Amino acid sequence: MSLSLTPSLTPVFFLILLLLQTKTGIALLYDEISENAYEIRLKLSKEVLTIQKQDVICVSGSDHSANHRTVKLRRQPVGGLGLSIKGGAEHKVPVVISKIFKDQAADQSGMLFIGDAVMQVNGINVENSTHEEVVHLLRNAGDEVTITVQYLREAPSFLKLPLDSPEPSSDHSSGASSPLFDSGLHLNGNSTNTAPSSPSSPIANEPKYEKRWLDTLSVPLSMARISRYKAGTNKLRSNAFEVLALDGVSTGILQYCTTQESVDWLKALSTNINDLTLQNVRGFLGIFCCFWGFVIHMGWVNERLQGTDSPQLYKFKFLALKGSSFYVFSSPPVSTLDWVRAEKIYNLCEVLFKVHKLWLNDDCWLQANLYLGIHQDYELEDQRPYCFSVVVGHGKSHYFNVELGSELAVWEKSFQKAIFLEVQRTGSKTYTCSWQGESLCFTLDFALGFTCFDNKTKNVIWKFKFSQLKGSSDDGKTRVKLLFQNSETKQIETKELEFQDLTAVLNCIHSFIAAKVASLDPLFIESQSIARKFTYNN
Repeated sequence: MSLSLTPSLTPVFFLILLLLQTKTGIALLYDEISENAYEIRLKLSKEVLTIQKQDVICVSGSDHSANHRTVKLRRQPVGGLGLSIKGGAEHKVPVVISKIFKDQAADQSGMLFIGDAVMQVNGINVENSTHEEVVHLLRNAGDEVTITVQYLREAPSFLKLPLDSPEPSSDHSSGASSPLFDSGLHLNGNSTNTAPSSPSSPIANEPKYEKRWLDTLSVPLSMARISRYKAGTNKLRSNAFEVLALDGVSTGILQYCTTQESVDWLKALSTNINDLTLQNVRGFLGIFCCFWGFVIHMGWVNERLQGTDSPQLYKFKFLALKGSSFYVFSSPPVSTLDWVRAEKIYNLCEVLFKVHKLWLNDDCWLQANLYLGIHQDYELEDQRPYCFSVVVGHGKSHYFNVELGSELAVWEKSFQKAIFLEVQRTGSKTYTCSWQGESLCFTLDFALGFTCFDNKTKNVIWKFKFSQLKGSSDDGKTRVKLLFQNSETKQIETKELEFQDLTAVLNCIHSFIAAKVASLDPLFIESQSIARKFTYNN
């Protein structure tokens, strides 16, 4: 029985269509400099993430005041102006309408909205006024108050409150007020008119306004990347991440109220990005697939920089598993010529994939290392979860981190599939070695196993099946001892060989044996997947 892993483009294409997600939701756009967060709406389509911001627009009538609206309010004996405000110059934010009370003056005008910044009161400019100054001016402005406002699209989220928010906490009886709490102007204020007055109402020919979500930024997802870390650091943002398009356009820091919301959006975005990337690459390869090789998987990762004195830092890299090779790029390949311009290219038979760290919950990744046999070659102070390394020739390795456990599982499965395909395609690999002082050829053959023969005469010196390999040891440099069981005598025979690139040979032996086991028992290999077993399902 053989394990067939030949990709089929048609089923993959329909699978991509099923996996691509659409999603809409509210998030905060966080400004790390001002530390303010602005409410936005996200629309995820199959190919684009769109950021929308609220704005007040004129939907009927003529509007000659551009972004400013001037509204006349008649203070009511019961209910006052019918609004509350927050903010002030002392906190470097405008004074903003934070509440509008139903069926009272501000609400009846039809021209005021939560999030409107107060620009003028009865012709007096208040853009640079303190909270208390604006409160005092509005309360003493008489029975008819003219307010000029402008909707603040990027008002800090704490300045906006829903209509059913708790009552203001400021102490009106003492005259004290706080810019971070609501100051209610739904009280009577200092009105001189004690007789009932008619409520405010919009004039028939006045323009009509509505608050709507408007598209402000579209980020294409093909070959985009996601980062949950502050630039240049290992500091993980709490329930927040950034999406960067291939052309450098960024969403900014998207922040969510709960961890679950953040993870849901991360998964949806990651799914669309990965599938679109593969779909587009397969598209531009087109008829060249047979020559260039199929793309098994590709995507962004973070590579840890080595040999620096600074704390462990990571840099974005784009990895690809295609045909017979593992590619490392600084930027994604967007044409067939880009594949030969990769930073590093390795033969898949000669690489070894290792899962290094899982983050099962807040503090249990170390336990996973100890009990699941996950490799611990790197320092414990590296706090990034979901890490893997790829060991290549001459003992070198690349150490990577991804954003989600599901991504780690996909990379593990993809490396396994790509390596098995390459082993089956290649069939055999031959290396020059030294044995007992002689220069020989050492061959790994998927069907036959291990063979050692004279390079000149081609005479076979010894050969063993994969099943006869019972153990091995090496000096970490050039020499390896392979322990084989003789099929006739049942005795262990030791073969000590020396290679110029021992790591590549050992990785290749591992690849051939794993592919052989997979061809006989695919379920065994599946059961050995650490990332898929302990991360993806969680």
